[in-house]
Amino acid sequence: MTLVDGFGLWCEITGEGYAGRPAIFIDRDGVIVEEVGYLGRARDLRMLPGAAQAIARCNRLGIPIVLVSNQSGVGRGYYGWSDFQTVQAALAAALAAESARVDSVLACAYHPEAGGRYRVANHDWRKPNPGMILAAAERMKLDLANSWVVGDRSSDLAAGRAAGLGGGVLVTTGDGMRERAAALALATDRYIVHVSATLEEAVKVPIRCFHPVDC
Repeated sequence: MTLVDGFGLWCEITGEGYAGRPAIFIDRDGVIVEEVGYLGRARDLRMLPGAAQAIARCNRLGIPIVLVSNQSGVGRGYYGWSDFQTVQAALAAALAAESARVDSVLACAYHPEAGGRYRVANHDWRKPNPGMILAAAERMKLDLANSWVVGDRSSDLAAGRAAGLGGGVLVTTGDGMRERAAALALATDRYIVHVSATLEEAVKVPIRCFHPVDC
């Protein structure tokens, strides 16, 4: 287990040498894998087309990939952290088959409708709050101002804006189609918002900022 508070906050960082780099923060369900509603079993994991290849491309370019995921399924008692870990192992294997990896994983089980100690109205780590992004940035020494977030909900992009990122990309997989208007409304003169059909298309946006010649 990798619970930073011993209960509801998961943080796992692999590797080193991330200091000073801008990253791409990516939601999991509906972005990398199919949205099935509370993914707690490895056998239910289905990779979205092109997602592993998109992450592999970022890996080759030296862009840190940080997975940030609300996990109220743990808080609601639908599955436990051991089940989350099993799903993550299956995801890591699916990515590895395409020479891809994520560099860190952060997850938050706290939710206002969860049970027992998991019932927290507005935890800093739960998106749209920026806690997971800020925690990863502190531990990995990332360049937040030039980093991006990719998700299928406006809450993903709102977390990125609150963390001071340069921009966010909404993918229209998962819940993205119904979140389009809310996501676009988050744009400011300091926070760019794009909409893309898939993760494969979405990563091209920050890559153009990080590595113009590679787009």
